[in-house]
Amino acid sequence: MIKLFQLLTEAKESFEEFATTRGEGAAKIASTAEKKGGLALLTWHHFKVKAPYYKKATVGKFEKDSATKEFESTLKSISLNMTPIEFQREVGRLEVLGELLIRDKK
Repeated sequence: MIKLFQLLTEAKESFEEFATTRGEGAAKIASTAEKKGGLALLTWHHFKVKAPYYKKATVGKFEKDSATKEFESTLKSISLNMTPIEFQREVGRLEVLGELLIRDKK
């Protein structure tokens, strides 16, 4: 029953509302991780990189073609030769771009 409610709620939510909600969640996680410091800073890097993408999407400036190209480029750039910080940043970027591209299909 809960899954059905979530699906119905998501279907009614606009792309901009979706991006706003996701951006607020990412900002909260980034802030908490930054305050913790230490190894939590890897989480901060992962979520902090998402902010400009969510912001563009919330104001209607999400460009699907350029986001698709950036997604593909980011996917190709991820490797085991990266530092943990680089890895977290790029996986965060890949995640937000993928999430917005998938949501934009609706």
